[in-house]
Amino acid sequence: MDGKIFIGGGGEAYGDKQGLTLKYANRHGLVAGATGTGKTVTLQILAEGFAAAGVPVFLSDVKGDLSGLAAAGSETFKLHQAFTDRAVKIGFDDYAYRGFPVTFWDLFGEQGHPVRTTVSEMGPLLLSRLMELTEAQEGVLNIAFRLADEKGLPLLDLKDLQALLVWLGENRGEIALRYGNVSVHSIGAIQRRLLVLENQGANKLFGEPALELGDLMHVGADGRGQINILAADKLMGAPRLYATFLLWLLSELFEELPEVGDPDKPKLVFFFDEAHLLFDGAPKALVDKVEQVARLIRSKGVGVYFVTQNPDDIPEDILGQLGNRVQHALRAFTARDRKALKMASETYRPNPRFDTEAAIREVGVGEAVTSMLMKKGVPGIVERTLIRPPSSQLGPLDPATRRNVVASSPMAGKYDQLVDRRSAYEILQERSEKAAAEAEAAEAKEEEMSVAEREFSSARRYSGTRVRRSSSRTLRVRADDTFGEAMTKMVVKELSGTTGRRIVRGILGGLFKGR
Repeated sequence: MDGKIFIGGGGEAYGDKQGLTLKYANRHGLVAGATGTGKTVTLQILAEGFAAAGVPVFLSDVKGDLSGLAAAGSETFKLHQAFTDRAVKIGFDDYAYRGFPVTFWDLFGEQGHPVRTTVSEMGPLLLSRLMELTEAQEGVLNIAFRLADEKGLPLLDLKDLQALLVWLGENRGEIALRYGNVSVHSIGAIQRRLLVLENQGANKLFGEPALELGDLMHVGADGRGQINILAADKLMGAPRLYATFLLWLLSELFEELPEVGDPDKPKLVFFFDEAHLLFDGAPKALVDKVEQVARLIRSKGVGVYFVTQNPDDIPEDILGQLGNRVQHALRAFTARDRKALKMASETYRPNPRFDTEAAIREVGVGEAVTSMLMKKGVPGIVERTLIRPPSSQLGPLDPATRRNVVASSPMAGKYDQLVDRRSAYEILQERSEKAAAEAEAAEAKEEEMSVAEREFSSARRYSGTRVRRSSSRTLRVRADDTFGEAMTKMVVKELSGTTGRRIVRGILGGLFKGR
C-alpha cells in the first residue's frame, strides 16, 4: 500500500484492506483492548510498518515480548502456518520473515544502554508528580529550583537536590523574606520522598551523560527507521517512575524539535504503553500539560500512540485528538464496563454493515475494529479487521542474542560510563568546608585574643624570679618575719581599708554612745 502502513482487513464479513496513512500518522492514535486480545501484536506490526517506511520508533516493552523485533520470524515457529494462512486471507502478498534495526535501552542499565536525564531537565512539575508532593511541598521545590538557577548550582543528580534542600533549610529565614515561608516539615517530607525514589532505583535515572534525543531518531543506510525499545518489565515495579519518565521524554521532544508542519511522514512515532498509569491520580496541571503536548507536538512531526486496556482510561480532551484507532475486544462484565463499551463505540464513524458496539464486544484474538484518518484528516468508516501477522519474531529474544544486539549497537560505550561532574553537591560542600575553616580560624583568633585580654586585665609582670600580681590582697611573708609580726601587718593593712574603717567607726561609735 503506497504511502500507508498495512494493518489488515479482507476476508468474509470484513471490509477492504486497512492502512494507516503516513501523512496523517502524526495525528496520533489509540490501541485499546482487554488483556489477551492482541494489543502487543498490533503494537509490534505498527512498529515494523513505521520502521520499514523510514520512521524511527520509540516504545516501551512492558512484558518483555517486543524484543523479538530485532530478529526475523521462523518457519519452525508453532504459529507459522496460522500466520501464512492469515496473510493469504487478508491479501498480504509480500509477507516474509525479517528482523528490524533495534536499539535497546534500560533505565537500570541491565538489559540495554543506560538512559538518563538530569534533575534540572526533569523540572519541578514532573518531580512533584513523581514524588506525589502536596501543593505546599511543590512550592518549596519550585523555590529550590529558582535558587539553583540564581546561584549557579547545577542540579544533575539526586544528591545535588538533596544538598540544595539542606542548604535551603539552613537559610530558610533569609529566603522566606523574598519567596515566602519555607517549612522545615515540607523540606523533610521532600527528602523522605527522595529517599523512596532512591530505593526504587530512580537515582540511576538522574545523572550524566544525559540522553540526546537525536540518538532516538536514526535512519539507517538501508532507509529503515530505528526501533528504540525501553525495557520496562522491571520499571513497572515503580509505575509512577515509568509514567513520569515517558512524559518527560515526550515533553523534551516537544521542547527541542523544530516545527515542520505536516510532513509526508512522521519524524518519530512514540508509543505510550500502559497509558492509564500516566493519568491515574494525576493533578489537573499535569493532565493539561499532556493535552497541550498532544495537541501541539504533531506540528513537530511526532506521532503519539496511547496503548491501554480501555479508551475510558484516557481523558476525553486527549482522546478526541487520537484520530487513528485500533480497538480490540472489550468485555462488558459490569455496568461500568457496558457504559465504557457504549461510549467507545460512539466515538467511531458508523458502518451500516454492522453494529459497532456489538463488533467491539465480539471480535476475537487477532481481530479489531479499526478507523484510520483519510483524506484531509477525516476519520474513516469503522471496519472489522483481521490484523496482519508480524514479520519479526513473536516473543522475546534469548538473553545471549539480546546482549549481542546491545554490544553491536551504535550507542555502545556512549552512555555506559556514569560521569559525576562538579555540580550543586560539590559546590555547596566546598562552600561548607570553606565556611567551617573560616569559623575555626576566627575561633582560634578569638581564643588568642581572649588569652591576651586576660593577661592584660590581670596585669601580670615579670619580676625576674616569679610572676606576681600587683593587685593581690595577700601580703607575701618574708622569711625573716615572725608569725606575730606578719599577723600584725595583715591586721593593720585590713584596718586601713574601707571595710576596716567602717568597723573601727562602728566600734568607737558604740563606745562613745555607751558613755
